[in-house]
Amino acid sequence: MKIGRAVAAAAMLAVVTACGAGGTTAEGGGGGKIGIDHPRADSDFWNSYIKYVPQMAGELKVDLMPATNSQNDVAKLVNNVQALVGQGAKVIVMAPQDTGAVATTLQQLENKKIPVVTVDTRPDKGDVYMVVRADNRAYGTKACEFLGEKLGGKGKVVQLQGSLGSINGRDRSEAFLDCMKSKFPGITVFSEPTEWEGTKAASMLQTRLEQNPDIKGIYMHAGGVHLAPTLQVLKQKGLLLPTDDPKHIFVISNDGIPQEFEAIRKGDIDATVSQPADLYAKYALFYAKAAAEGKTFKPGPTDHDSTIIELPNGLEDQLPAPLVTKENVDDQALWGNQVK
Repeated sequence: MKIGRAVAAAAMLAVVTACGAGGTTAEGGGGGKIGIDHPRADSDFWNSYIKYVPQMAGELKVDLMPATNSQNDVAKLVNNVQALVGQGAKVIVMAPQDTGAVATTLQQLENKKIPVVTVDTRPDKGDVYMVVRADNRAYGTKACEFLGEKLGGKGKVVQLQGSLGSINGRDRSEAFLDCMKSKFPGITVFSEPTEWEGTKAASMLQTRLEQNPDIKGIYMHAGGVHLAPTLQVLKQKGLLLPTDDPKHIFVISNDGIPQEFEAIRKGDIDATVSQPADLYAKYALFYAKAAAEGKTFKPGPTDHDSTIIELPNGLEDQLPAPLVTKENVDDQALWGNQVK
């Protein structure tokens, strides 16, 4: 997964039709200024994504404005977007954490004919040019199948959910529960809505383990915020044990950050789903540049092992997100083994 692929290769995505006059792009301009708002700085995953953005902007020759950061606050997101537009942004890249609260902002941008690319999250309403995201329902299904098989279809597991106000939290949670109900009805699931907050995750997990000391599995929706507090609680309770120990609690996560990989190597957790921070940055900026140039896309397979699907309010490029276990944790193609 070499980061610096040529833009020409990326331009072969699905079916692309130039609808702007001439369809040409200035060497460093990319058709106009690209404004970008980062969603938060309290997550190892998002901090990795933030590090990739300027690197990818250079590779793709994107005219990227100085980034803003909304710090998981929709009011700040609205203000940041207004400021970027006021400074001349022709396209906006954002990652709204509350996917239901940005509809008005998206409508305002549509009225001004400013395309929007969203990263990782898909707005519930409001037109988007492209959503750059992995299949989050697949995250929940993979976690369910992993834990279900490890537990032999019986026992108790805790699901540390993200925010259910986010499409990601809902997709992961619903898919996990649907899979458990259909494939592993002998497993009891305790779902805890943490709002993507580590302190809430720690408190909820602590309580569940006290009430149910026979819990055998944990599914963390986001290793970037859930990993450290989960490991801390398990360590305090003497439950960071080898896989062959009868008291071992199987843990699977989402994100694919280096810290998760190290925890897998140590045996502290068992697996994660690698959410591609590098590709999120790369293709968010690729599509933003394409939008500025007046290009359009159609549903179908791409040249980078993903599929563009049609949404009620736009298109979504569903990037690949592989399961990582001890067997493949050292694969250098995984972004978590590349980021510094």
